[in-house]
Amino acid sequence: MTKEESLKKMSELVKILNQYNYEYYVLDNPTVEDNEYDSLMHQLKDLEAMYPNDILPNTPTRKVGDDYLKTDLEQVVHEVGMMSLQDVFSFDELYEFDERIKKTVRNYSYCVELKIDGIASTVHYEDGLLVLGATRGNGLIGENITKNVLQISSLPKVLKKHLSMEVRGEVYMKRSVLDSLNEERKLNGEALLANPRNAAGGSLRQLDPSVTKKRKLDQFAYTLVNPANYGIHKQTDVLSFLADLGFSVNENHRLCKTIDEVIDFIKEYDTKRKTLDYATDGIVIKVNELDLYDTIGYTVKVPKWAVAYKFPAEIATTKLKDIIFTVGRTGIITPNAILDPVLIAGTTVSRATLNNEAFITTRDIRIGDYVRVRKAGEIIPEVVEVDISRRTNDLEPFKMIKFCPVCGHELVKKDKEAEHYCINPECGGRVLEGIIHFASRVAMDIDGLGDKQLELFYNLGYIKDIADIYLLKNYQDELIKLDGFGDKKINNLITNIEESKNQSLDRFIFGLGIRFVGSKASKNLSKYYQTLDNIINAKFDDLININDIGEVMAQSIVDYFNNPKHLDLINRLLAYGVKPINKIEESLRLFEGKTIVLTGTLERMSRDEGNELIEKLGGKASSSVSKKTSFVVAGPGAGSKLAKANELNIPVYNEEEFLEMVKEYL
Repeated sequence: MTKEESLKKMSELVKILNQYNYEYYVLDNPTVEDNEYDSLMHQLKDLEAMYPNDILPNTPTRKVGDDYLKTDLEQVVHEVGMMSLQDVFSFDELYEFDERIKKTVRNYSYCVELKIDGIASTVHYEDGLLVLGATRGNGLIGENITKNVLQISSLPKVLKKHLSMEVRGEVYMKRSVLDSLNEERKLNGEALLANPRNAAGGSLRQLDPSVTKKRKLDQFAYTLVNPANYGIHKQTDVLSFLADLGFSVNENHRLCKTIDEVIDFIKEYDTKRKTLDYATDGIVIKVNELDLYDTIGYTVKVPKWAVAYKFPAEIATTKLKDIIFTVGRTGIITPNAILDPVLIAGTTVSRATLNNEAFITTRDIRIGDYVRVRKAGEIIPEVVEVDISRRTNDLEPFKMIKFCPVCGHELVKKDKEAEHYCINPECGGRVLEGIIHFASRVAMDIDGLGDKQLELFYNLGYIKDIADIYLLKNYQDELIKLDGFGDKKINNLITNIEESKNQSLDRFIFGLGIRFVGSKASKNLSKYYQTLDNIINAKFDDLININDIGEVMAQSIVDYFNNPKHLDLINRLLAYGVKPINKIEESLRLFEGKTIVLTGTLERMSRDEGNELIEKLGGKASSSVSKKTSFVVAGPGAGSKLAKANELNIPVYNEEEFLEMVKEYL
């Protein structure tokens, strides 16, 4: 390239990278994956090295985070800047990093830690009390998120010692929490949260801290500002000091004497990290001896005594053979890519979400393209971008469909929403999705009546709505003749359908698919009203007084039961023998009014099974220990929760003692 062409390219890269930084740091909604961003950043650095006198003043190579903090949150000035780390992508770069350290200092080691894929934050304490929380922002100015960090259960609000200090760490969302939130959002017809980092960022910047609390965020502390003031001179000692004060410190760190030991750690955790309940995107390598930092030095943007090794992304390229459209039970139309099968992160992927029309058009995705596909958050297959270099001239630009692919009804696009909807309540696609939801594991839990079976029965006309499930026994002779079915399979299915007639009231309410009413709200309704009739006749003013039920949900509940078609459907279900039971009432409320915490490893039941049992017996299952906790059930490996229970003199039982309490209800 000529100099003119290079400077033009430099300007284009600065513009696009600043936009990507804004999306990542401010919106918490990155539109490109890390390795694409890193590639563009390398191109810019190479050009700036060639033309150092022409570097633009707004270049992202000399900024931390984003300089345009457009936010409704109060700004916070960091007295000690929050610098980012230089990224490296190969072992050769690690050896080069080590050689640079050797040229400056002697007698050093490395503290190696997992790089948590979350939101960098800082918290201030005065006399042991948490008084301020802030985001990193642009490294010099962040956002005041004090009210929200106070909702993070793993972050201590009061230290074990009356110290004044500033502690920095990473706020993150567990994979299991994301899965649970997405399961409920999917059932409620809401857009899924793409990955743990985006979900954590959006939750941390909420103006309403009650929303943050519901998102169940966590935090790992990893550094202390001015550690010498506390007599600490090594990073490994910083981590021990923070843990002793009550902070959650990631246990997967190691003291390494050589760079080869660092590389061994990276190889080990490239596999182990995939089994963890939180997302990681690399390894942080820091010189362990803090007193050497000033000697080793800093650049404008990064310290020279630390780097972040980035794991290679799990991305594959394959051909997009077609785009098909599915209809959710709330009417949302979702475009999906049909792909040549490709192996990504250990599983074969042949379909991937394309989210909505804007997602496709902004990336100019066309049928016949070769596309790069990843598992977003290592969970949901998603098309990232098109390999334009392999595009042929005969591919047509994408055009969004105008009519429902199932019923043909004209689609509607709501104001300020990216999604298109089929608003026909009789749409076969919506009806089928509603039937699938009713029979699903999280609702009526009818074993043997999965998506494929229900689609077959629906297409054959045996099931037209959820009530028809209980008439399926009338087609027993016809069902036995179908491929893949036999006497035993059909008899088991009919038995499971009959047994579901006595499913719990909360699962029945959830199964009806009332808009905005998830599993938790269904439990609250059942606990408050006790019977189906009471719920049907519930008034708006009463509903809004129930825990976690706001005005929008309350109105949706009232509207649902005021609809004659819905009442007719429920009456048919009751006539066919469905008798939803308030199982909390049946349990004699063994744990009524009690708040119970499970911690450590449970050997005879899963954590979810234990929590479900607590709620079944009228109690509240909590994830954090407080003065309101009635008792704690602790298994092997119990840590901070057990310690806090002992500190507050809260009764603690082992798993055997807990099972003895509830044995007559199992």
